[in-house]
Amino acid sequence: MKPTRRDYCQFTLSSHINYTQTYFADHHPYFSHDASNRYLQDDNVTPAEFWNSVKDVIEYDDNAYLIFGCSVLDKNHAHKIDLVRLQYSGNAHRLIKGIGVVNCLYVNLRMGHYWVIDWRVYAPDEDHKTKLAHTKEMFDNAIHSKKLRFRTVLMDSWYATKELMKHIHASDEIFYCLPAQEQPQGQ
Repeated sequence: MKPTRRDYCQFTLSSHINYTQTYFADHHPYFSHDASNRYLQDDNVTPAEFWNSVKDVIEYDDNAYLIFGCSVLDKNHAHKIDLVRLQYSGNAHRLIKGIGVVNCLYVNLRMGHYWVIDWRVYAPDEDHKTKLAHTKEMFDNAIHSKKLRFRTVLMDSWYATKELMKHIHASDEIFYCLPAQEQPQGQ
């Protein structure tokens, strides 16, 4: 039996602490580490494909929030993964080796539910984009392509650059930048 995208996505959604393929294999009755490794090497879920899988289950609301944040997937023991780089982790409160991911969530406060609607891997050596550039793209995509209705944009205060704030303001959206751990420049 081979893992499928559904198998792995359900695992990553339900595992809030450990999302490694080793953990997946250790806790699944049918899939070995090698089988999950082969699956992950052959499958590439794009943000567009991800959106197509969640757009019909979102509970839309005009008073929803759009939240931007970044995560660093800890890879301190990785030595041969191309996307691993030294970056600040708010979780660890220090620089760690990891893979950076910029996330966009849609939050329906009235229903108490939220959905990841977009994401970008932080890979400046490959795409020459900052986390702020990814955020701007996802914001534009939420409004123009996804046509999402929301009331407020929330993000960590280190996103509060003049350029991004002017861009969000030009779209007539309300935004709040919440205090966060100080991030190094260029993130």
